[in-house]
Amino acid sequence: MTIPDQTVDESSDAVLLARRHRLLGRSAPLFYDTPLHIVSARDVWMYDAQGRAYLDAYNNVPVVGHCHPRVVTAIADQATRLNVHSRYLHETVLDYAERLTATFDAVLDMVILTCTGSEANDVALQIARQHTGGLGIVCTNQTYHGNTTAVRDLSTLFSDGESRSPLVRPVTFPNAYRPLRGLSGQALVDAHIEEIVEQIGAFKAASVKFAGMLACPIFANEGLPNVPEGYWPRVAQIVREAGGLLIFDEVQAGFGRTGHMWGQQRVGVVPDIVTLGKPMGNGYPIAGVVSRAELIEPFRDEVMYFNTFGATPVACAAALAVLDVIAGEALIDNARTTGQCLADGMRALQSRHPLIGDVRSQGLFLAVELVEDRETKAPAGRLAKLIVNDMKTRGVLISRVGQFDNILKIRPPLPFRPAHADHLLNTFDDCLTALKDAAR
Repeated sequence: MTIPDQTVDESSDAVLLARRHRLLGRSAPLFYDTPLHIVSARDVWMYDAQGRAYLDAYNNVPVVGHCHPRVVTAIADQATRLNVHSRYLHETVLDYAERLTATFDAVLDMVILTCTGSEANDVALQIARQHTGGLGIVCTNQTYHGNTTAVRDLSTLFSDGESRSPLVRPVTFPNAYRPLRGLSGQALVDAHIEEIVEQIGAFKAASVKFAGMLACPIFANEGLPNVPEGYWPRVAQIVREAGGLLIFDEVQAGFGRTGHMWGQQRVGVVPDIVTLGKPMGNGYPIAGVVSRAELIEPFRDEVMYFNTFGATPVACAAALAVLDVIAGEALIDNARTTGQCLADGMRALQSRHPLIGDVRSQGLFLAVELVEDRETKAPAGRLAKLIVNDMKTRGVLISRVGQFDNILKIRPPLPFRPAHADHLLNTFDDCLTALKDAAR
């Protein structure tokens, strides 16, 4: 492969790390035990300061590939003409809103643009609470929806499954691999529905009116669990019968990731509100809320919400280019076909490596759950961390997620092709074999 031209920082990684600790704080998050100093990227490859290439099998922000020329050109061209906040008329903003809403069910016909997924979820909560007159929100017990003051209370992944707020009540996420009370099938669905009903009842008992439920339709942060059939239609029914709104966080599930444009299309439920984020501008900050006009118009009337950078012409030009590339390069089809190749290959490895307890996939999104014992399903969190770091050393970037940090998260840019999948699988096989040999 050809390594792009790059300027190497003369400072060593150790000096950069020391500067980072001094300027950003020692606990500012970094990937890997030995952090990477990445200086450039193209397509599905990233390059460090020494020119070494890394196969990116994790980052969904550059959804159409790192530094895609069509997106870069759209940003540059619009930036040479105009970049200003959204309180002027501009065709590009409206063109994007039309193109975006056209990808959803017809009832979802209006959009509010923001900068980040956190802001989008915050606005969604405001809309739900204004419309219902309630404050109580149900979420799942191992999730993340952002870091504003409001949505931080829903980010239970970092608070042992609990919420810090009396206005938020977590419920157990559906997980057929580690099922609630050992149940299965319809009994498992019933148990999850009962838990949601109980939490809605608990709000009522505490004199807190119910406003709705916010969740990722594919439970990305929970580890992409296999959801029992019939779960989401029942949830939508229960939430709406209780007077609430169903909000789907499509930040990770959307823009073709699952082999459908949106995760909601995969689960067969149209929510009341949708939130979008990371991949929307392929790295240029833009996010949004999509909903019905009957919900957004009253919100607009009552709340003078605007976002200085959320709907700029440059942001919308980048986002339009992303939609063009997804369609023009058939990336949703590729997510299905390459995702299937990757899943099939991973299940073949599962047959030879007992450490792999379960393989779950939705398009180009894989969750590989590692266990110390397949019978007990004891989570192998320590080994998952070793593998993520060893894969990095071998030139393939993945991450881990889940309640026990034992689920390998594989979520590459959508131009990831079968040859890239083979490279990842071969590297993973080598990594697991080395781990097995070291244990002898």
